[in-house]
Amino acid sequence: MRQMLSLVLIALLVAPGAYAKSKEAKRLENATRVLREIINMPEGIPKELLDKAECVGVIPSVKKFAIGIGGSYGKGAFVCRTGKNFTGPWSAPAMYRLEGANIGIQLGGQATDFIFLIMNPKGVDSLIKTKTKLGADASVAAGPKGRTATAATDAYMRAEVLAYSRSRGLFAGVSVEGSTLRQDNGANKKLYGRNITAREILREGKVKVPSAGLPLVALLTQQSPRNLSDPASLSSN
Repeated sequence: MRQMLSLVLIALLVAPGAYAKSKEAKRLENATRVLREIINMPEGIPKELLDKAECVGVIPSVKKFAIGIGGSYGKGAFVCRTGKNFTGPWSAPAMYRLEGANIGIQLGGQATDFIFLIMNPKGVDSLIKTKTKLGADASVAAGPKGRTATAATDAYMRAEVLAYSRSRGLFAGVSVEGSTLRQDNGANKKLYGRNITAREILREGKVKVPSAGLPLVALLTQQSPRNLSDPASLSSN
């Protein structure tokens, strides 16, 4: 009986950590699935923009919650191109949270997937802060969609972040100005086994891609192996 009680106690002590770790793996799995589905849509993200993005973020299944006038809260991950000038392979994923009352209003109670493209080094610098308020710390625009979309308009070229959403199967550029992207330090610690910042993960290469993040990195490597941004914009970083 004493031995059985000891085993139960050990299981109770170990289970929370194991469960938390599995949640982070599930988050990356969902992010990979959402990105793959959207990339394969005929009216998805223009390939030209994906090839010019320094970072890609996926926040799956953001939901509205009943606080104040209606807010939103979602968890996902970002991956960035490595190297001083973003010309290297895709990095390990860093966990992020998306928060914002205005997004909650847009959702209307529906779970919504969000995709973010970070389009220049200034946008990356904003992303790797502790938190980034979109529209204030980084300029943001609703991204164009479709394989034949013209992506070189002034609005898209000036924006540091392009945002998309998918709800009820409908995919479109979306306004997320006023919402906040925040590093999920707790999730990053669980995923990598130690305290680590998004800067260390995305820009400093302090960790290898974990097994749970391999499918997401492989998908981005397959779809956009090289950064095709204007060389002048990359060398200015």
